[in-house]
Amino acid sequence: MKTKLLSIIQWGVCTSLLITGCSKSFLEQAPLGELSEEQLSNKVGVNSLLTGAYSALAAARNDDGLGGGGPWESSPDNWIYGSVAGGEAHKGSDGGDQPAINQIARLTQDASNGFFNNKWKSSFEGVSRANQTLRFLDLATDLTDQERLEISAQARFLRAHFYFDLKKMFNQVPWVDENSESYYQPNTADIWPQIQADFEYAFANLPATFAEVGRVNKWAAAAYLGKTLLYQKKFAEARTVFTDVITNGVTVNGIRYDLVPFKNNFDAATKNNAESVFAIQMVANDGTNSITFANSGGKLNFPYESPFRCCGFYQPTQDLVNSYRTSPTTGLPYLENYNSTAVKNDMGIASTSAFTPDVTTLDPRLDWTVGRRGIPFHDWGLHPGRSWIREQVSAGPYSNKKNIYWQATQDIYSDQSSWAPGTAINVLVIRFADVLLMAAEAEAQSGSLDQALTYVNRVRTRAADPAGWLYSYINNSAPLAGFNNTPAANYVVNPYPAGYFSSQQLALNAIYFERKLELAMEGHRFFDLSRWGILQTAMNAIYQYEGTITTDVRGASAISRTNYFPIPQNQIDLSVINGSATLTQNPGY
Repeated sequence: MKTKLLSIIQWGVCTSLLITGCSKSFLEQAPLGELSEEQLSNKVGVNSLLTGAYSALAAARNDDGLGGGGPWESSPDNWIYGSVAGGEAHKGSDGGDQPAINQIARLTQDASNGFFNNKWKSSFEGVSRANQTLRFLDLATDLTDQERLEISAQARFLRAHFYFDLKKMFNQVPWVDENSESYYQPNTADIWPQIQADFEYAFANLPATFAEVGRVNKWAAAAYLGKTLLYQKKFAEARTVFTDVITNGVTVNGIRYDLVPFKNNFDAATKNNAESVFAIQMVANDGTNSITFANSGGKLNFPYESPFRCCGFYQPTQDLVNSYRTSPTTGLPYLENYNSTAVKNDMGIASTSAFTPDVTTLDPRLDWTVGRRGIPFHDWGLHPGRSWIREQVSAGPYSNKKNIYWQATQDIYSDQSSWAPGTAINVLVIRFADVLLMAAEAEAQSGSLDQALTYVNRVRTRAADPAGWLYSYINNSAPLAGFNNTPAANYVVNPYPAGYFSSQQLALNAIYFERKLELAMEGHRFFDLSRWGILQTAMNAIYQYEGTITTDVRGASAISRTNYFPIPQNQIDLSVINGSATLTQNPGY
């Protein structure tokens, strides 16, 4: 039954954290514990609850996961469940480290894997906080009608976000809202209609802008609504919504949606730019002596024995790297046979031995996504190869790069409060390039191939702009001295020519591949492959190819049950009422 006392978990945040962090005066206050219904049923209490719901987006608490375990188990960027499970990254580190991820990488996971339980709990903690906000909002009497609308719209957006994450992972998810008497509801009904309704409500009632950049706005709700429709294969409806977002959408700080130089999306100094649609705000050195709000979920994912200290996880696959090969004559990708000629790597070559990077033509997005031997690693120097890799034989020769802070600004945008680094780089749940590619997919599925081509080419034209490429150092021995005018590799990329999408299937193949190139290492791939119905085919091809290079996925095989992850067994056991479980396991587990 509903309790009159609400235990405030992770209360140690304040509204200004949505932009810059907590004020000194807030930090000097005594921590709050349990508050009465009377204390929360007012404007201040409800806004505090809403702030708590926003803080759940970080999915962390005092450098631990919000649902328990390590923060990487519930990381909001889904690097394990989206990128490792989707074949664009190896687990990394060594074969015996964090063995629960090995199951997920090979898609042999079962319901006893604790990572799923902790992810489930973290997401439902966010749902619970949003529901508490709505519950006490109904009891508050000192808010204007407009304030009430804006708070309820934000809470319902956040609830829909947490449910979307649960739905795409587990499919069979119970719907619990502010009126539910119990958390343990049956999970056999489809909850897409409720998620869609929450985003529709948020779109209708949120303002276009807020003073605090960390809040969600109406256009973020519209983009998420379009994504929700796309996942339901409501392509015509999604197309209409995406057209509105592309034509009229602005960021929460009032900037018209647009593409920015690719690298600016992954630099804390240039975040909250025109491409930011829905971003989870991260902040370094916030005075808490922790990296809770500094990407603690990604703390393992820095090169091993490097200036970043820890820990060598999340290494891009050779399959991903090969995807960035382009035709030297057309500048287009090899959609079907990209693995026929591998991009040169330094497997088995010591860092002290000579190595020359690949000289064939490549998409420049590769070198803002993947750290590879002999190529500038931001301003930290040329990537040295094997000396930064913990175990090449199990995880390959590459490093992730989209999470890396710059040496020149590390005092501002990195956080060294924990045993591994934190960063102020935002988690980009939806960015404008993603919107364009989702819109292209909806257009292609609706038969409008020319418009689909236009959207894809807008993304590729940005990639082809030399202003956004990585360049060589002026002096390899002094990387902080800056870059010269020589591209770091042989970059050749072009838009597709007019009329190239001559069939719906060709258009979809190109769109699916463009999402791989553009959104790599951002936690999307598994969920894309799953909703497209090609997960087993794609993953088995990756396993077969990647297994010739590394040991971690050698002999793995994706089976039909793996379109979704298992309902955590611990949650099923807890749902038993009168001897029967309320929650039902997904087929095949």
